[in-house]
Amino acid sequence: MRLVVTEPAERMDRPYPRRWWALLVLCLSLLIIVMANTALTVAAPAMTEDLGLSSADLQWVIDGYTVPYAALMLLLGAIGDKYSRRGALVLGLLVFGGGAVSGYLADSATAVIAARAVMGAGAAMIMPATLSLLAATFPRAERARAITLWTATAGLAIAAGPLVAGALLEHHGWSSTFLINVPVAALALVGAFVLVPPSKAADRGRIDLGGGLLSVVWIAALVYMIIQGPHFGWGTEAITAAVVAGAALAAFVVWELRHPHPLLDVRRFADRRFAGSNLAVALFFLAVFGAFYYLTQHLQFVLGYDALDTGVRMLPLAGAVFAGSALTGYLTPRVGMKWTVTAGMVGGTVALALLTRVDSGSAYGDFVVPLVVLGLAIGLALSPCTDAIMGAFPESELGVGGAVNDTSLELGGSLGIAVLGSLLATSYSGHLSDATAGSKLPASSLETAQDSVGAGYAVAQGIGDKARQLAEQAAGASDPHQAERLKAQAEQLAGGARQMADAVGSSFADAVAHTSLVGAVVLGVGTVIVALLLPGRGEPEAKPAVEEREPANAGAR
Repeated sequence: MRLVVTEPAERMDRPYPRRWWALLVLCLSLLIIVMANTALTVAAPAMTEDLGLSSADLQWVIDGYTVPYAALMLLLGAIGDKYSRRGALVLGLLVFGGGAVSGYLADSATAVIAARAVMGAGAAMIMPATLSLLAATFPRAERARAITLWTATAGLAIAAGPLVAGALLEHHGWSSTFLINVPVAALALVGAFVLVPPSKAADRGRIDLGGGLLSVVWIAALVYMIIQGPHFGWGTEAITAAVVAGAALAAFVVWELRHPHPLLDVRRFADRRFAGSNLAVALFFLAVFGAFYYLTQHLQFVLGYDALDTGVRMLPLAGAVFAGSALTGYLTPRVGMKWTVTAGMVGGTVALALLTRVDSGSAYGDFVVPLVVLGLAIGLALSPCTDAIMGAFPESELGVGGAVNDTSLELGGSLGIAVLGSLLATSYSGHLSDATAGSKLPASSLETAQDSVGAGYAVAQGIGDKARQLAEQAAGASDPHQAERLKAQAEQLAGGARQMADAVGSSFADAVAHTSLVGAVVLGVGTVIVALLLPGRGEPEAKPAVEEREPANAGAR
């Protein structure tokens, strides 16, 4: 047995014997690129304090990863199809690892954002390559089960990111959350050569570079608009990005309709199964990433858990994802994807609806059931959608198929964080203004507290620190009248600090409830649309375009 797998998957006359080990490598590669985002949610406070990040800096530290990741996937997926899917995976792991090392060494906001952008470019190579290699390596009869494990890994990464980051932050700085990616990427890199067979399309033809460049422009502009508008206002930059995104998307559709070998045949979206699956993925991750964004903040700031405790308390989500994945593997062949996907989306809607009950007295126990329901919903809905999306593409376009699935996922996640995050911030600010009405809090302090829940508690802590200073001065004062006056001031400030902290906590809890209600409505309406789009078991389906195997003489490297 050779140490490095050299026989292409397409030339094998029987299923690759080590395909489940290969899947482990693909899942490991997927794990780190999803964790790169979720781990940052708990590392962000330490990074903000150490580097003195503004709210705009922090937003672009998070989204500097998202823009290249989403924008480059379609083009890089097509390049991987033509030249080498395993090569795309290997190069992506190298780029991702290099960006992680740069992030570890970064000492400024600009350096961290640049490192995150490099990691995003690497992820754009890795993500579609994992799905295309999976589809090329597994026979059709086993593909749905393999995709179920792939999507379960994505769900695990959502919850594992905060846990791993929290464990590291117990004894190390925020930069360690970048460095942890390096050994995992190195392990996946070795596994790619030893366990994953090479693969490429036998008849891909010339790459549609015009369509590829237009896809980069419209997706990048759209993601930029999604980030810029809700967070920083609909000024010139956001409006310009919206115009560019609309014009580039229209040009992309016209170009692809007329091109003899399009990068993405947009006619596929006329297929109800394909369109419904993409919409379901986008809507689901809008809800999941949006909810994850504010749940981690509530656990850390309002309930007072540290980074590690927050990660541990997100574990019910991960366990439920695996349970839901096992359930969908049993149900989908029996009742059809329409019912499992719809059930999953209903479950996601219910999870968000349960979060509308959050108030100032809510404890961690109030979040366990929504987390479990959300995890089950992820496991139920996502793998049938991914399987349907990949099944719509022929062997020559598996990388593009993976990129379409992942672009829907990333666009949905970006919308979730941007739109629900912006709604959360607006609701929190309004509730805090109402809760502190009539207080003697300076306008500048209130404005600072309204910026975020972390800033609100920082203002309360600042008032409390001033109260302690006055109490110490009172204790050391020689004049009894002065001591009494200082003591009264200290008690007044201490009471104000408590009131401020209570107002911040209750305002954020109310904002979580309000944002969850909007998210539940959006996902609920989307569920109805997806249920109408997806064909039932008795309705005719589009013939799967994925070819089982190329002839033995079809080359691949």
